[in-house]
Amino acid sequence: MLRAVIVDDLSQARENLKEDIATYCDNIDIIGEADGVVSGAKIIKDTKPDLVFLDIQMQDGSGFDLLEIINDSSFKVIFTTASDAYAVKAFKFSAVDYLLKPVDPDELMAAVEKVEPGKGSHKESIDLLKDKMSGAKSFNKLALHTLDKILITDISDIIRCESSVNYTTFFFADKKKLLVTKTLKEYDKLLSDHGFFRVHQSHLINVEYVKEYIKSDGGYLVMKDGSTVPVSTRKKQIVMGMIAHM
Repeated sequence: MLRAVIVDDLSQARENLKEDIATYCDNIDIIGEADGVVSGAKIIKDTKPDLVFLDIQMQDGSGFDLLEIINDSSFKVIFTTASDAYAVKAFKFSAVDYLLKPVDPDELMAAVEKVEPGKGSHKESIDLLKDKMSGAKSFNKLALHTLDKILITDISDIIRCESSVNYTTFFFADKKKLLVTKTLKEYDKLLSDHGFFRVHQSHLINVEYVKEYIKSDGGYLVMKDGSTVPVSTRKKQIVMGMIAHM
């Protein structure tokens, strides 16, 4: 059973979340709630929960202010926020769990399922999220979750990504590679506005690292690190046009 606290300055939002948790998450015990940064920090210190549902913006400050006051990463955080396109993008690039209000039951269950007892929040990802939410409008960094760590990387250092069933392997300019616990489809959505193009069902490439396109053997790309990437039949014309204008 996960011991949880809800911190939100809207009483109705807290009530709605408690009802949803009671209905859909029988592994969560709500042991406290608070309506702001100061009261939230106190109840978290007093109860030492496994999980905190934390509102981003409250009357007396932000959820980030609360985390700085506590300076404790022993608990998992699931942020709650009103619908905002920029905020959602910031959460995805930071790989931080969040719920949009009003909370969707399926999203709630999915977020809770990822909580591992004994494993607290990932400070690096939350720091990246805070940076984005505080006005750093350029998304030039990406948080990558592996089975045992989180890597914050410059997007410009990523050469290509390759699908590995439900995982994605990232290949970097320094010759290193990393197996990440998300699908290629998710990174295609995140990186398509950053010079990345999905040339094949299993391959997403950074256009800046393309060296040449070879028409023989079905058509494939040679990247600047020497690796080769197949190009699907339906993407050939687009890729050749892209190469011609580089």
